[in-house]
Amino acid sequence: MKRKQPKTGITLGELVWESIKGERMAELLRAAKLKRTPQRVAIIRELFNDPTHPTAQELYDRLRPDQPTLSFATVYNTLSALAERGLCASRSFERGPVRYDPNVGPHDHAVCDTCGLVSDVPLEERSRRAAGSPVEGFSVRAVERIYRGLCANCAQ
Repeated sequence: MKRKQPKTGITLGELVWESIKGERMAELLRAAKLKRTPQRVAIIRELFNDPTHPTAQELYDRLRPDQPTLSFATVYNTLSALAERGLCASRSFERGPVRYDPNVGPHDHAVCDTCGLVSDVPLEERSRRAAGSPVEGFSVRAVERIYRGLCANCAQ
């Protein structure tokens, strides 16, 4: 029997960002079709409180000291389930492992050439493209802009 998602009157983005505070953690886990466990709650809290787009390994390494029963598979599978349901995004920035982005709204990224730091760059209203495809015969799913250079720490 399929379980229906509760109608909460809030958007998916609002549900995700409210989860940062832990107020709607149960709803987020239900939306991802995951059972609530202390490990999953810790993974989600850590992801949504980290603006650097962490990798599964980084999250695992951070959480393992406080969650001795946590496995890398749990971290990876939780992140994959969230990404499959649009509750976070998996991002590949050419070199290195996949990173997970809790910001599912439209935005660009800045990537440091030296340390690999990834930061969100909010879109300006004028940079938003009208609906439709700028490439003939091609259905655009997303437009992403990546700024590459040095972060403030590496530029010093």
